[in-house]
Amino acid sequence: MYITGLDKVEKTIPQMEGAKGVFKQIPLSRKDGVPAFSFRVFTIKPGGHTPFHRHPSEHMNYVINGKGVLVAEDKEYELNEGDFALVLPGEKHQYKNSLKDRDFRIICAVPKEYE
Repeated sequence: MYITGLDKVEKTIPQMEGAKGVFKQIPLSRKDGVPAFSFRVFTIKPGGHTPFHRHPSEHMNYVINGKGVLVAEDKEYELNEGDFALVLPGEKHQYKNSLKDRDFRIICAVPKEYE
């Protein structure tokens, strides 16, 4: 068993081309003994966004706080606090903060190989 708090997890700036105002934390990962999935927490500052990208694995997201947009190739989906979103393998996507005065924070569960 392993327990931690987000306030105890290092906050890094991910090295993703096209990202702006994004911070990443990994509270649960293979280093903690996770057998299958890792949890990553992304904080997107006002005016910030992740790159418009795709990867070979699904990821499941939960909006902790704030309001944002999940951009797909053909549509944009509004995301609010408490919402869940599934991005399937190969789907091109991007997360944007919709607010000018508040962070947008999501949990992203991915297979541990994609930490």
